Amino acid sequence: MARKQEDFIPLIGKKNKIIGFEKKEKIHTKGLLHSAVSVFVFNDKSKKDDNRLLMLQKRSSEKYHSSLLWTNTCCSHPRKHESVLTAAHRCLIEEMGFDCFLEKKFCFTYHELLNNGLIENELDHVFVGYHAYSPIINSKEVDNWKWITLKGLRKDIQLYPNSYTIWLKIIIKNYLQKLI
Repeated sequence: MARKQEDFIPLIGKKNKIIGFEKKEKIHTKGLLHSAVSVFVFNDKSKKDDNRLLMLQKRSSEKYHSSLLWTNTCCSHPRKHESVLTAAHRCLIEEMGFDCFLEKKFCFTYHELLNNGLIENELDHVFVGYHAYSPIINSKEVDNWKWITLKGLRKDIQLYPNSYTIWLKIIIKNYLQKLI
């Protein structure tokens, strides 16, 4: 049986270039460096402070890793022959039920062991967008959602670090100024 293209995500090599494609589960089991997207949607473009609201999602219990943890608006992996921008828009539509203009802000790599023995080793492309309305969540992808201020998020991560995904904690700790 032929594998579908969406089963394969880009592997990353030197100079952040795509060197091949592999199944997502194998990538996370072996800790191979791969491409990812993280989307942050704020409710107000005019505010540039800690009181601006960020849309978070709580990952579905059906996710094979980081399930039921709070994270950024949405996150995914590009599929074979799909740009990171296209993947970010697809993820936003599939998980949160809306789309908006997205601007790529930065990318970074991180390597972390997850609680279930899987390994995140990602080149994460981070996008920001604006949307003032409630999402229509896909319950297979998202358990819940909420608006939170950046100030409130930083405080909540300090109080309840095990309630948040590793990549969200890294972004908020190390790259917050690049988001706003």
